[in-house]
Amino acid sequence: MAEQDATPVFQIQRMYLKDLSLEQPNSPQILLEQQQPQVDINLSMAASGVADGVFEVTVTATVTTKVGDRTLFLIEAKQAGIFEIRNVPQDQLQGILSIVCPQMIYPYLRAIVSDVCTRAGFPPIMLTEVNFQAMFEAQQAQAQNGNGSGVLSSAN
Repeated sequence: MAEQDATPVFQIQRMYLKDLSLEQPNSPQILLEQQQPQVDINLSMAASGVADGVFEVTVTATVTTKVGDRTLFLIEAKQAGIFEIRNVPQDQLQGILSIVCPQMIYPYLRAIVSDVCTRAGFPPIMLTEVNFQAMFEAQQAQAQNGNGSGVLSSAN
């Protein structure tokens, strides 16, 4: 019986845009408003197994822009990647899925959100840089205090 190769493997199989939506529910009337809009940005991340040693990691940005209490536009973009990760200690796997993979996906998500804003006729919104390691460490600390599950994940 041949000995199995235990060399750690980390490879990007594919990056892709999983979902994208743009809504302008109050157009065209709201486009005549002269007030400065309020921008709210929410980010979430999810990871799931696809096959043995293969994982899908998704980073989602939801950008809501309002003038007063009326929505100017809403963008939701989900950028995903499929990663092959094998022969990595279990205690390191969650860090790779929660830090390394999202760091690789996020620049694509930033570009998509900016491009959609521009194509919709608005000034581009540039998502700020995100420290996924700090997010992961904060989430781990929260889980150790009994306030979480220990897995960085969120939206569907």
